[in-house]
Amino acid sequence: MGKARSAGPRQKAPGAPAVSRGGRARPNPNPFEVKVNRQKFHVLGRKTRHDVGLPGVSRARALQKRTQTLLKEYKERDKANVFTDKRFGEYNSGMSPEEKMMKRFALEQQRQHEKKNIYNLNEDEELTHYGQCLADVEKHDDIVDSDDDAGGGGALSAELTAAHFGGGGGILHRKAARQQGEDGEEPRSHRDLIAELIAESRREKRVRQAQREDALELTEKLDQDWKEIQTLLAHRTHTAESRDAPERPKPDAYDVMVRELGFEMKAQPSNRMKTEEELAEEAQERLKSLEAERLRRMLGKDDENTKKPKHTSADDLNDGFILDKDDRRLLSYKDGRMNTEEESGEAGAGESEQEEGEDSCKEDPEESHSDLESGVGSEESERPRAAHRRVPGGRPASREGQNAWGAASTEPTDTCAAPESCEELRSLLSGKSVEEQLLVVERIQKCNHPSLAAGNKAKLEKLFGFLLEYVGDLATNDPPDLRVVDKLVVQLYSLCQLFPESASSSLKFVLRDAMHEMEGMVETRGRAAFPGLDVLIYLKIAGMLFPTSDFWHPVVTPTLVCMSQLLTKCPILSLQDVVKGLFVGCLFLDYVALSQRFVPELVNFLLGILHMALPHRQSRGYTLVHPFRAHGKNSTLLVVSDDKDMATWQGKSLSLSWAGGLKAQTTTEANHTRLSCLAVCLALVKRCVLLYGPLPSFHDIMKPLKALLMEHLAECHHPPELQEMNQSIVTAMEAQRKHYQPLVCEKSKPVPLKLFTPRLVKVLEFGRKQGSSREEQERKRLIHKHKREFKGAVREIRKDNQFLARMQLSELMERDAERKRKVKQLFNSLATQEGEWKALKRKKFKK
Repeated sequence: MGKARSAGPRQKAPGAPAVSRGGRARPNPNPFEVKVNRQKFHVLGRKTRHDVGLPGVSRARALQKRTQTLLKEYKERDKANVFTDKRFGEYNSGMSPEEKMMKRFALEQQRQHEKKNIYNLNEDEELTHYGQCLADVEKHDDIVDSDDDAGGGGALSAELTAAHFGGGGGILHRKAARQQGEDGEEPRSHRDLIAELIAESRREKRVRQAQREDALELTEKLDQDWKEIQTLLAHRTHTAESRDAPERPKPDAYDVMVRELGFEMKAQPSNRMKTEEELAEEAQERLKSLEAERLRRMLGKDDENTKKPKHTSADDLNDGFILDKDDRRLLSYKDGRMNTEEESGEAGAGESEQEEGEDSCKEDPEESHSDLESGVGSEESERPRAAHRRVPGGRPASREGQNAWGAASTEPTDTCAAPESCEELRSLLSGKSVEEQLLVVERIQKCNHPSLAAGNKAKLEKLFGFLLEYVGDLATNDPPDLRVVDKLVVQLYSLCQLFPESASSSLKFVLRDAMHEMEGMVETRGRAAFPGLDVLIYLKIAGMLFPTSDFWHPVVTPTLVCMSQLLTKCPILSLQDVVKGLFVGCLFLDYVALSQRFVPELVNFLLGILHMALPHRQSRGYTLVHPFRAHGKNSTLLVVSDDKDMATWQGKSLSLSWAGGLKAQTTTEANHTRLSCLAVCLALVKRCVLLYGPLPSFHDIMKPLKALLMEHLAECHHPPELQEMNQSIVTAMEAQRKHYQPLVCEKSKPVPLKLFTPRLVKVLEFGRKQGSSREEQERKRLIHKHKREFKGAVREIRKDNQFLARMQLSELMERDAERKRKVKQLFNSLATQEGEWKALKRKKFKK
């Protein structure tokens, strides 16, 4: 016979009973209907259930049960053999018959109202058209020029309606019988009555048409007569008034103009002027948004609204520009000279001049350029703010030389052209005063603004690099011209706002060269020297042009790395190096003033500088880090032993001229410089204490500095000002509270003695889950039973749905088969009739 199917049940195990559909055992069961659940291992004493099953028999039983229950319910789903009286209050003995009738009537009216008002469009509201109610307008008997209208405003007569739409026969016959009784004639037929009715309807229609035409003619005649009468009345009134009234004077030109202006379009209302409170509120909101943006960039959070890089085509010239605001000023003259003054707010902002070489390393709290964006170009409205920014000189820089326009007007016209090289810019600016140099640079920017020509953008981008190089040349002069550098920073700021990308590239190029030079010196000599004043000025300019509080910035981040390398790889060999290192420390604190980032290189550098001011070499509570050494040639570089020099020293700012190569003329001047360096170092230490006070590890960070200040520096005979600074720093350190508690080992409990107590081991019971109480086992059993029953219910519901689907499909197939049978029967009948007709036709044709 062949092999058994793979999908069929397995063969019956020997000795398995056979069960018939009625639940009785069969003597010879079908082996394909028996399913055996084999076991891998035979366990002695285990009771097995459902090891042998008959799926075919179970399936037949389930089908029979569903046929007797589910199928019966399905066939009787829309049938009911019980009458339910749903009348309101029928079985309520507490209501009288009148109340029941009134309530039933109200419910019936409510149901009809709900059906009628399904599509109600607020018909209760009164609608108007040109001030007239639409209900009144619809009541007017308008004349309708239509030949198809019937009498009564378009309504058909009762006789015609009854004749054509049912019941007409009885009415017409009653009318005919009535006429017959009156005249004694024979009754007319139905056709005659219809014809007479149609003729009468047409006659009435012609009469109505004639009446409408007569009404129209009368209306037109009445209108014509009224127009003639109205003309006569108006002429008569005008003639009488003209006789009585005197002659009017002709209007003059002013009256005519006033009347003409009255017909012109009125001015549209503009936005009202905002109050001081509203302006202050807007300014506050703007500052809040800028601060939120700065904090987001400081924390390094990604901005969803950050503009993605725009795709650039291969043939794009990259010379396009967008002018946000026209900043060109109107040409005016005052006292016979050209007037180029700024707005009143900027014209009154003057500044005092700064002497050459005066640049303090102390903190300047108003240097707040870290909120500028370098990734995108800032708005033109932000440019005037650069005139009030702080620059390396420590004083506010404004646009001086406003009165030099007259003198500059005599300069050659080629000064307005953008230079093509740094030598050309140097030739334009050399030999001129500070005001003239600023005037030349400003005229170059304005005459080559990107809004004037397409190629001006590239010229101004090159101008930033040339100015940067020129600033470096001024810083390397002997002595350095820091006053001009101070003023040119404003021009660099304005150019950076216009072209931030090119400015960042130029500044990174300069700093990269300085770092490469320092790395080369480290490789050849093993150590590097502090760079010149030009590099230090570049570091200062970078912090003024770009935001220093960002988590990562393409210019500021490499600058921070460069400064940290200077503090860790450049040893202190002279007072000039001390001044340079302290200047870098000031820059570091300016950079991290907002972000409050911890700079370990700065703390180690300040510790080494203070160590150089100690005359004694006793035991210390701190450890020096490279490049400082405890003993050596330059380990006592800041020690001052002359009491007279200490007494004559006055605390003043430390000049950057020392960083540019200035040397002390006398020993007293050198001692004063050492004390000034020590004062600046203590000021930086105090700033670090205030800046890093909230850190949890503050006391551990400042522990070496605290030991040096309390145990060593306090014993030195320094001037009173330095001693007061030392004491204030120690007080500030002690005032900072600890933000954490030191780790302490927990106290261990005593180990108890070993007792010889017998260990009770619970006997394992086979078939039960161990490790839980009886309640927990009962709960798990119920959960397992619930899951099993739930799965069984889902399985039965699925089978019921499949059974119903099969029944519906069988009904549909039966209906389709019956329809096909009837259609086939009809076609057979028609074919038989057609055959008989053709046979009869052939028979007639033969005859």
